Amino acid sequence: MHRRLIGVLSAAVVALGAFVPAASAAPAPRAACPDPGPGLLRCLTTYTSLRALADGPAGWGADDLAAAYGLPSDAGPDTLVGISIAYDAPNLEADLAAYRAQYGLPPCTTANGCFRKVNQQGAPAPLPAASFGWAMESTLDVSMVSAACPSCRILVVEGNTPEFADLAETEDTAVRLGASVVSNSYGARESGAPLAFASHYQHPGVTVVASSGDAGFTAASYPAVLPTTVAVGGTTLARDPSSARGWAESAWQYGGSGCSAYIAKPSWQKDTHCGKRTVADIASAAEDIAIHYTDAGGWLPANGTSASAPYVAGLIARSGHAGATQPSSLYAKASSFTDITAGTNDPTGGGKKCGNDYLCVAGPGYDAPTGVGVPSGLTGF
Repeated sequence: MHRRLIGVLSAAVVALGAFVPAASAAPAPRAACPDPGPGLLRCLTTYTSLRALADGPAGWGADDLAAAYGLPSDAGPDTLVGISIAYDAPNLEADLAAYRAQYGLPPCTTANGCFRKVNQQGAPAPLPAASFGWAMESTLDVSMVSAACPSCRILVVEGNTPEFADLAETEDTAVRLGASVVSNSYGARESGAPLAFASHYQHPGVTVVASSGDAGFTAASYPAVLPTTVAVGGTTLARDPSSARGWAESAWQYGGSGCSAYIAKPSWQKDTHCGKRTVADIASAAEDIAIHYTDAGGWLPANGTSASAPYVAGLIARSGHAGATQPSSLYAKASSFTDITAGTNDPTGGGKKCGNDYLCVAGPGYDAPTGVGVPSGLTGF
């Protein structure tokens, strides 16, 4: 039976099959993908334990997220959502089946035409080499698209490496094969080198979505920093029976935000303390997300704006406005989102890193960690 385990960074975590005593310090989440160094993109998933949970999922599931964001009961259209990713995830379809079965979502398989996995040229074989961390990322991606849009079809395009050129090609391939929304759960520090590939993240009639990063307030992350990309930050979600919504939400302490050093200020972005493009545009839950990952033994909680980006991509697809939804349209409909006014993504200084400014502290109206807010149904898309 589904069970909520509160706080990946709290005292209640699962390790070695037993609860850690309250007096013990909770382990910090570890990165699924180590820092690859310059010239490469990094997947943005973190996790706490590799121990499978015998009693089922730990963390927020598809039903929790649907309740928190007021999703409609109808499944929506069968929009094709593309996932741009590096390396192969050999058990991806099976893990997706386990996730969807757990939450009562319809099957999404190769056999029924809902699921498709190809290499960066768009062929079913040969697929790239497998990678533990990137495969965890892929699993989180397809699970979050499924949670947001149970009726959507999913296309996973696997790059040979996390080099800028390879992942740019996966983007183009996803669009060529019919995706009208493409999700990117990876990032690299903004610099001149990755910006040379910016054109691959701009396609007419396609919405491109990217994670804002998992390093808190720092240099802006590529490709989220591109003005053609919906940059998605992260939040921490909690139940709040005392509120009308029934949920409380704050900026996730590790969610990325930043001020571009290269990209001109878009006309639709009006914040005043960053003279160029500010990241992020919107946000959703990024901490303590339940996934089923065979290579880790089963169910485990994962974290990252690599959860929030594909979730938002799925919501855009479900809205029926894929392609039409662009960063500018989110700002035009800012009142349709739930404003997040608490929390900071300065995990060490509580906001000191940005001078307690909106660039790293959530507050009324636009702020960089959570953008214009979190989804409230599908009206904002």
